Amino acid sequence: MRIAFLGLGLMGEGFTRRLIDLGHGVTGFDPKQARREAAAAWGVGSARTPAEAAVDADLVMTCVTTTDDLEQALFGPDGAAAAMAHDSILVDFSTTAVALTRTMAARLKEVSGAGWIDAPVSGGPPAARDGRLAIMAGGDEAVVARALPILEGLAASFVHLGPVGAGQVTKMVNQVCVLTNFVVLAEALNLAERGGVDTSKLQAALETGYAGSNLMAAMWPRMMARDYAPAGYLRQVLKDLDMVHDLAHDVKAATPMASQAAELFRVMAARGHEEEDGIAVLKLFTGEEV
Repeated sequence: MRIAFLGLGLMGEGFTRRLIDLGHGVTGFDPKQARREAAAAWGVGSARTPAEAAVDADLVMTCVTTTDDLEQALFGPDGAAAAMAHDSILVDFSTTAVALTRTMAARLKEVSGAGWIDAPVSGGPPAARDGRLAIMAGGDEAVVARALPILEGLAASFVHLGPVGAGQVTKMVNQVCVLTNFVVLAEALNLAERGGVDTSKLQAALETGYAGSNLMAAMWPRMMARDYAPAGYLRQVLKDLDMVHDLAHDVKAATPMASQAAELFRVMAARGHEEEDGIAVLKLFTGEEV
């Protein structure tokens, strides 16, 4: 299949490198020229617009920051939707609003006849690069079946959860689990440090019990080293938690823990830390310069 990829940031780089390694031809677009030029170095063809990238593509893949970014890439001036063939498929790896995802899928079907798979991911850029992502997908069964051979090459776990929108709902559930845990891990680590525990042994003491988790293994060493270089940006954490709030409002679900975490990340954003990793929330507990 011929693949167009819209969005060549941290995740887009991982995805396109993986796709190239698997032997697929990829044409990419990003509004930032520097990203398009960088991607050319690992074999991604460069397009000047989303529409140009989408011409003759069997799959159009997207990984952008916001729902507005996605709508612009598809339906804005020179958007990809008008250039997509009726038998092509849009695979959106972004984390986007559930209701608008469903609206845009219907709009794409009307404009071009193309199918839509919402396929948000968990795992971050290194997992995208190595094909180890968890992909949670929503879409028509027949559409998902056509894209599955390629999508399985990007994932350690690929689960189809239902019709369009089901993937984004599942991603919101994932973000409640992950992003509230950023705060819990920060709180726990600060308690350990102030209590005089040898934190180099802390993970070994806890990981085989109920406190252990994939997130602890990935994040605590970075937190202890005060490594806040972004694998994902704090502004994206806040954006996702705000979408959790919107979904919870729509379906009348209580999310008090996610709401509290969102307010702590909002404080960090207000203090100028939007471009750091979400684990920088540790600074609120330790009293580091913020």
